[in-house]
Amino acid sequence: MLFLDELPEFSRHVLDCLREPLESGEITISRAGHNVKFPANFQLICALNPSPCGQFDGSLASCRSTPDQILNYLNKLSGPLLDRIDIQVAVPRETSSLRLDGTQVTGETSEQMKQRVVAARQLQYRRQGCLNSELKASEVVSHCMLTDADHEFLITAIEKLKLSHRAYHRTLRLARSIADLDNQKKVQKPHLAEAMGYRALDQLIDQVRSL
Repeated sequence: MLFLDELPEFSRHVLDCLREPLESGEITISRAGHNVKFPANFQLICALNPSPCGQFDGSLASCRSTPDQILNYLNKLSGPLLDRIDIQVAVPRETSSLRLDGTQVTGETSEQMKQRVVAARQLQYRRQGCLNSELKASEVVSHCMLTDADHEFLITAIEKLKLSHRAYHRTLRLARSIADLDNQKKVQKPHLAEAMGYRALDQLIDQVRSL
């Protein structure tokens, strides 16, 4: 596991060097005419503020950064790198959850979540002999058959955010995993919508461009 905090503060060159191992699980080191490959299969976890001042929440009212400054800040993250980050989640400011009002949050326990993940992984191995993340592009399409209406929904969302073909296939893989967690044989529109909902950085950049 590799955790990078304040992601845009790293140089763009350093961040783009992560593209190869994120895609192939290997890294190639070239020195003095020799190329050596090393295993580099890792999970990347990142954190960043939505703007240089950290105050942007969709409105410039409480933000000390201009749209151009925000875009320059976010443009340190190249499109090909963002394509390889499958789950991008926005964490909005929230103060009500910090109040001690005696309210208890209900939901799945960690053990229940673990059981669902284990069951989904076993399902993937039975169906295709590997995890969804290891499927090739051609295999993704065959294991994620969509109705014409659902496919049109996905294409429209991809075009709106100006995502690449790589992001298209990675979104399909994620939707397939969401369907597996629901124990559903077919990928359906709710699974696609949830997978597209995890493109928070792409949506943020699109939002800033519209200001």
